[in-house]
Amino acid sequence: MSETNPAAEAAAPHRYTAALAADIEARWQDFWDAEGTYEAPNPRGDLAGDPDVAARPEKFIMDMFPYPSGAGLHVGHPLGYIATDVYARHQRMTGHNVLHTLGFDAFGLPAEQYAVQTGTHPRVSTESNIVNMKAQLRRLGLGHDKRRSFATIDPEYYRWTQWIFLQIFDSWYDTEARRARPIAELVDQFEKGTREVPGGRAWQELNTAERADVLGGYRLAYASDAPVNWCPGLGTVLANEEVTADGRSERGNFPVFKAELRQWNMRITAYADRLLDDLDALDWPEAIKLQQRNWIGRSEGARVHFAVEGAPDTPVTVFTTRPDTLFGATYMVLAPEHPLIDSILPAEWPEDVPGAWTGGAATPAEAVAAYRKQAQTKSDVERQTEHKDKTGVFSGAHAVNPVTGQRIPVFVADYVLMGYGTGAIMAVPGQDERDWEFAEAFGLPVVRTVQPPEGWEGEAYTGQGPAINSANDRISLDGLEVAEAKRRIIAWLVAEGAGEGTVNFRLRDWLFSRQRYWGEPFPIVYDEDGTAHALPASMLPLELPEVDDYSPRTFDPDDADTQPETPLSRNEDWVNVTLDLGDGPRKYRRETNTMPNWAGSCWYELRYLDPHNTARLVDPEIERYWMGPREGKPHGGVDLYVGGAEHAVLHLLYARFWSKVLYDLGHVSSAEPFHKLFNQGMIQAYVYRDARGFPVAAAEVEERDGGFFFEGEPVRRELGKMGKSLKNAVTPDEICAEYGADTLRLYEMAMGPLDVSRPWDTRAVVGQYRLLQRLWRNIVDEATGEVTVVDTEPDEDTLRALHKAIDGAGQDLGALRFNTAIAKITELNNHLTKGGAPLSRSVAERLVLLVAPLAPHIAEELWHRLGHTGSVVHAAFPVADPAYVVDATVTCVVQIKGKIKARLEVPPSIGDDELEALALADESVAAALGGGAIRKVIVRAPKLVNIVPA
Repeated sequence: MSETNPAAEAAAPHRYTAALAADIEARWQDFWDAEGTYEAPNPRGDLAGDPDVAARPEKFIMDMFPYPSGAGLHVGHPLGYIATDVYARHQRMTGHNVLHTLGFDAFGLPAEQYAVQTGTHPRVSTESNIVNMKAQLRRLGLGHDKRRSFATIDPEYYRWTQWIFLQIFDSWYDTEARRARPIAELVDQFEKGTREVPGGRAWQELNTAERADVLGGYRLAYASDAPVNWCPGLGTVLANEEVTADGRSERGNFPVFKAELRQWNMRITAYADRLLDDLDALDWPEAIKLQQRNWIGRSEGARVHFAVEGAPDTPVTVFTTRPDTLFGATYMVLAPEHPLIDSILPAEWPEDVPGAWTGGAATPAEAVAAYRKQAQTKSDVERQTEHKDKTGVFSGAHAVNPVTGQRIPVFVADYVLMGYGTGAIMAVPGQDERDWEFAEAFGLPVVRTVQPPEGWEGEAYTGQGPAINSANDRISLDGLEVAEAKRRIIAWLVAEGAGEGTVNFRLRDWLFSRQRYWGEPFPIVYDEDGTAHALPASMLPLELPEVDDYSPRTFDPDDADTQPETPLSRNEDWVNVTLDLGDGPRKYRRETNTMPNWAGSCWYELRYLDPHNTARLVDPEIERYWMGPREGKPHGGVDLYVGGAEHAVLHLLYARFWSKVLYDLGHVSSAEPFHKLFNQGMIQAYVYRDARGFPVAAAEVEERDGGFFFEGEPVRRELGKMGKSLKNAVTPDEICAEYGADTLRLYEMAMGPLDVSRPWDTRAVVGQYRLLQRLWRNIVDEATGEVTVVDTEPDEDTLRALHKAIDGAGQDLGALRFNTAIAKITELNNHLTKGGAPLSRSVAERLVLLVAPLAPHIAEELWHRLGHTGSVVHAAFPVADPAYVVDATVTCVVQIKGKIKARLEVPPSIGDDELEALALADESVAAALGGGAIRKVIVRAPKLVNIVPA
């Protein structure tokens, strides 16, 4: 609790208190807003200001997009916002033109669910939440350029989200040029015959629908029938990343099933290589890069074609990273969703099929149908779990191993995923643990193709070694190590027309449809033939219509045999329209899915640059100034991006993909959105649980005799997240009211390294409050309110303390080491407090400048009280004098036989010879040597002399 001693306040009416802090903070926040203190000028356009801006170094600093929650902020939320604000303020003071602002990622499920519960339009509740959040953030004194703020729900913002979608829709990826190109260039190649049309027909022979189907196979945004994660309980499909490891929805915890639905997708897989390669030049945490590399999952290997008996036109292709083990492929497995299954199923079971292979079904078709239904209930993660019981069913079909010529059975099993490789595997149980487990379960043969260590039995061998059992009259791999065996078998497969070397990726195309109301509408309409047409830019934004019911139709969570019904589909007047798209008025049907909540955050950094541009996405010169490539950031991007590590894959990967498409099409100069990424830690809090395990109000828990009690009953304490549901949330408003915003800012920055999680302790906040009180007292008389500084030169000790603090804190602020910067400033302030004498004006001013990035309100107040008229925000950060940063003397230790005999105070610049002479002349050293001979003297100037007697 802050101090509220009435007698003390009467004696010191100008003391720095919570009330005075509140007055100071409100006044300067109003001043900054009125003066446009944080407005960053662009080199041109409506936000141009400083005519010399193009010559100034820029610094673009961003926080990850916040979602405006109805619960408001707790003290854990502003950690990153305060950190970027401190860094931005320091960069301004070191001469940079700093762009720092904040918008709101406002589409999303929480507002829609609230609308379903209350009937309140999502826009109404969302905008109310934004107003509340803006007020909370303003109270913290964050220096945002408010002219550049927006929300993704603003039609003028999502107009450009829709426009970008259309750029992606109207593009294809040229694998030879390694970049996206307009779809019109592909059409031109088909028309001229310079590119063969898939299927072999001439382009001129195709009708409109057929041409649309061909182009859909190339477009970077395309609709297709594909296996998706269908969640009946939510009434929507989900991306893989939104499904938990146990096959349930991340939001709501409903069962998720595999279903075949027509959905929009983004062909992010076309960029897999570039998304991998360009990571190397980004200044990101290695852990985040590793997560992206693993998610993209690049692997080299071969595609091998297996002929299927009775289906000569339906070969099954597998991707394998170990084609050298092909001689050990004793069966095949197809994912339950594999499209070829139905075409290879025989009508009846072959003779002598083991009962365990049939699942008790009368025919292969019945067995596969039953197994598919069973597999629908499992998530991809669950299906891939190591060492779980392997399940599957025989398809009734046999394939032919191309190197051995042997018939091998084809199974359907859920441990193979359609989303990886080709959805089919050649099973080599001798070299793969999952295949071994499946072979054991179904009594299938095992052939080892890599020599295991001596005595290796009873399990698959996945290590290195020479090839064995891998020869026939056409090729032999026996004795070869893995790398050479791979090269030889791939060359043989190519020569035989049975396969080819290739690269595969774990990354799948991005599912881009949601059966939601509160999201960006697709700028797509369908004609009577079902062909998709893009709306022209003149018809954007396509705004959301009013609907009577905001929720998608939900179903029994366990009923997989259901289909989505979206809220937009219920507004017939909006869905069915007559439009002239250039060939006269025609009837069309609008797309009734909406974009996922990730869409708006894929490009928001660009809108910050040029937020009022109605003619184009962003002015090229403005984008190049703030984000263009330069020395140190070859792909361009934001200079500093701060946010949680939980966005390692989803948001960051999607935003990188959009940036690369826009770069390829010439709309931006930056191929990467975020050059430097920093993941802040989490502010944690103690959770108190009663005997039932339910959280109780943390503020009402008493600690006594080493235990914790709530309403007289014992409770247990554990460290966890902070939040309303855990009844341990502390709001920034509470701390600001009790101590002031500057104290809160200092406390959050002083708690520890920014990238480390730390526990919140309200009782410890007072430490930073007292620092500010001492700072105030060093400059302002608490009784009169007068400034007490004097126009005299400081002594040498003070100059050394000052310049060491300037040097150390300046380096720390520039490196995001805010806790150590505060420690150095505290040390300086304590040094100045001990003296008791009035501060020199030059020291006081530089002390205020040091504090300004961290505690801007008190710094602004003191800066003006010291007689300055301009804002401290744009004052120059002090520069350390190197002469005072280096100690005047250092202590040199003199040792004889490893024992210290003297300590000498010497200049840091002293040479070896001079230091040796001083050591030998010292009385204590001479006495210890007693006139004896010296074998050698080891000198490590300026800190050590080691004398070795003869």
